Amino acid sequence: MREIELKSVVDDISKRRKIVEDAGAELQFTGRLIDARYGDQEGRLMLADHVLRLRIYETDEGHKGHLDWKGQTEYENGYKVREELSTSVGDPDALETILAKLGYSVMMRIERRIWQYGLDGATVRFEEYEQMDMLVEVEGSPAAIEKAIEVIGLPRDGYTTDRLTDFVLRYEARTGRLAKLSR
Repeated sequence: MREIELKSVVDDISKRRKIVEDAGAELQFTGRLIDARYGDQEGRLMLADHVLRLRIYETDEGHKGHLDWKGQTEYENGYKVREELSTSVGDPDALETILAKLGYSVMMRIERRIWQYGLDGATVRFEEYEQMDMLVEVEGSPAAIEKAIEVIGLPRDGYTTDRLTDFVLRYEARTGRLAKLSR
């Protein structure tokens, strides 16, 4: 599967959520999203621009996990594009142990509160971090992304193909504070 996406800083998550809800978006998930990105001692995945990620969707009622692999980042017509494979995980704790036994360790941990919507073929995910700018990520086909961006109402030129680390660096340069992506 090909993942196509753009991200932007969000001025007011509550306001933007209401706008997408009023446009008929379906709330798919709300809760905590935890990403543990894995690598080995040699950094082979990072050097190849691959991501091995255990993603956990957590609510007060429980959690579910996905193991994801992402291939090299490409840029097409102003969008960030990656090949992505994903499978659900019944026991994320057991998978963490398996990955450790295979020589992988967590290289980066990202935790945020999210509100994820489906909107006319696009996935719209609002993300609130411990200490950093709030973001919105829009995934789907280019046409679905553009339609969702129009609905959200943030300036189109604020959406970029930048990685999370780029948003972190801009936040830190602007505020003089370290970003906190996990507890």
